[in-house]
Amino acid sequence: MATYHNGELAVQERAGLTDQAGFSLGGIHETVPPVARQFLAEQPMIVVGAADPAGRLWATQLAGRPGFLRVPDPRTLAIDALPVPEDPLADVLGTARAVRLGMIAIEPATRRRMRLNGRAHRDGGGLRVALDQVISNCPKYLQKRDHRRTIPGEAGPRTAATGRALSTAQQEAVRRADTFFVATASDDGDADASHRGGNPGFVQVLSPTLLRWPDYVGNAMFLTLGNLLLNPAAGLFVPDWETGTALHLSGTARTVWDAAQIARTPGAQRIVEFSVEAVHEVSSASPLRWSAPGYSRFNPPVA
Repeated sequence: MATYHNGELAVQERAGLTDQAGFSLGGIHETVPPVARQFLAEQPMIVVGAADPAGRLWATQLAGRPGFLRVPDPRTLAIDALPVPEDPLADVLGTARAVRLGMIAIEPATRRRMRLNGRAHRDGGGLRVALDQVISNCPKYLQKRDHRRTIPGEAGPRTAATGRALSTAQQEAVRRADTFFVATASDDGDADASHRGGNPGFVQVLSPTLLRWPDYVGNAMFLTLGNLLLNPAAGLFVPDWETGTALHLSGTARTVWDAAQIARTPGAQRIVEFSVEAVHEVSSASPLRWSAPGYSRFNPPVA
């Protein structure tokens, strides 16, 4: 039976949404329903989050041809892909040891998505995940896009660059972003991956090491903010939909409840501040290229 942990319960209570959270609890399951199996089989990508040996959290994307995500039984997800060698989670997911993995599969063309969390281990050229949670998510703030695969010779050479702060170009990429993904984990280490979306500019770059974004109205589960209350570690993945470049950030995050700050941000119910501690950028990380976005009608305006 699904339950919330102490961090999630505390955030729900502070937000005054305990009753709504209780209703939303019905969307958390332990198995993959048949309709979701078909959804997963049609997807060309999944975003995953996990911790590295130093305890830093990272989020990244795994891609493959439709069918690379399989559900051999209702409690298991098979992923026929591993991160590219330059990825910050390549060594973590490429080993034989079990890894606590948070996942979110999204289909931008139809604005559908679902989250899955569990324990993964290497299985040949991919991963096999024993599922703990399967979570239905609403389509709010998800931009509509269609995808295609690159043709041989189209993608440039794959390179990686690391740092401890965002470069000027990376800051501009974050400011232009309408989508990113965030990995968090409970104080027990159970990982989760979630989507955040809005109109370009919804993520503010306050400095090369400090980002801020609004927390909009959602399902009141507060899986991400609940984790952050217990464990501030977080990892962001900011995709470049046009070039396949992946910007990975790792650091810590906190929820801001100050009413004056919230009031200055359209649509914000709360604000999240993220302190950048490590930057890892991989060019041509994905074989997928995506069309220009159709912005969600739920996106609040950006100040």
